[in-house]
Amino acid sequence: MSKTIRFAPYNVGRWLVWGLTAILFAVMPLIFTKGFAITLLSQMGIMIIFALSYNMIFGQGGMLSFGHAVYSGLGAFFAIHALNWVGDGRIWIPVSLIPLVGGLFGAIFGVIFGYVTTKKAGTPFAMITLGIGEMVFSASLMFPGFFGGEGGISSNRVIGDPFLGVSFGPAIEVYYLIAVWCFVCMIAMFAFSQTPLGRISNAVRDNPERAEFIGYNTQRVRFLVLVVSAFFAGISGGLAAISFEIVTAENVSALRSGGVLLATFIGGAMFFFGPVLGAVIFVFFAIALSDYTKAWQFYLGVFFVLMVMYAPGGVASLILMNLRVAKYQLFNRLWKPYGWLLAASAVLLVGVIMVIEMSYHLTLNFASGTQMKLFGFQVDAASLGVWAIAAAIVIAGALFFNATRKTFAREWGNVQARIEDQIQRGVRA
Repeated sequence: MSKTIRFAPYNVGRWLVWGLTAILFAVMPLIFTKGFAITLLSQMGIMIIFALSYNMIFGQGGMLSFGHAVYSGLGAFFAIHALNWVGDGRIWIPVSLIPLVGGLFGAIFGVIFGYVTTKKAGTPFAMITLGIGEMVFSASLMFPGFFGGEGGISSNRVIGDPFLGVSFGPAIEVYYLIAVWCFVCMIAMFAFSQTPLGRISNAVRDNPERAEFIGYNTQRVRFLVLVVSAFFAGISGGLAAISFEIVTAENVSALRSGGVLLATFIGGAMFFFGPVLGAVIFVFFAIALSDYTKAWQFYLGVFFVLMVMYAPGGVASLILMNLRVAKYQLFNRLWKPYGWLLAASAVLLVGVIMVIEMSYHLTLNFASGTQMKLFGFQVDAASLGVWAIAAAIVIAGALFFNATRKTFAREWGNVQARIEDQIQRGVRA
């Protein structure tokens, strides 16, 4: 018998992407050295794991869950208890492996709750997860012995003797711990998406009847995917426990479940790197923007609505569509329309921000007077003149945006038609 020799070349693009990701994780704190920036980067790393774990059931498995914070939150509670037990000398676990405790218990509760929730699909699944989320949140306030009541459970991550000089006291050391776990979890979750189970979960999402027809148990597929997802969500909870050194009922709340849903959808649930982008954007709104305005949730809501209306595929789809245009060397036709569209958007945004910030100041900070700082200038939020200027900017920006949007849409359609024509004629990019 003759043997056939096959050669499978390396996927250079994939190695390049993962290599650049690792380099980015390593150099970011060297570029942004402030304490606030390090904290921001740490929270982004935790949220990336959480969002990717959610996308395993939502984007890849087609299961809309309103209670995914249950797994990350319970994992965080068990992780912080383990951290306290290590500090008391009752058990021995390196601090760097504490996230595995969160992952283990996240998976255990994934087995318990997943057995119930995955018996249904679609809307019933979503409603059951919402109910379980509320049940666990209520339990966190009813059993203070384990959950700590409203005050939660606190701990100290600096325990034992430093290993190789690392005590996890400084924020930069915690960041690199989160970065390593984030990178490993990203690789693991991407690898899972390439496994037979990950592939068949896509089939169950797209056509469950056909998946059953060819012999797959769709309930079992959903159950296994949820357990794996809960494991990674628990790891993110364990990292949050180490980073914050406190876990409260908010960790299992519907607010946190809704946050990861927003982050995943904004980034793009149908793409692996979409939740990564969404996590970064969500943390920027929740932490960075919240330091400058009390209306950050309003801005996040508006941004989410705009994404649903104009880019339901998320930020990732926008990037890929533009890369497709660049691939066919037609991006030069969009430079000018993009420029005018961005200019119009900037004018409209300035006017909208003025209206929102003055409204918030008059309703929430009225006791401190009507004077406020806006774009570096001192203005009177109660002045009719200032409101007239804001209204004029909004109207002008809206008219300008509407005109440029139509021009951009027409040019974008022409470019897409040109690309389709090249594809049909067999012209390679």
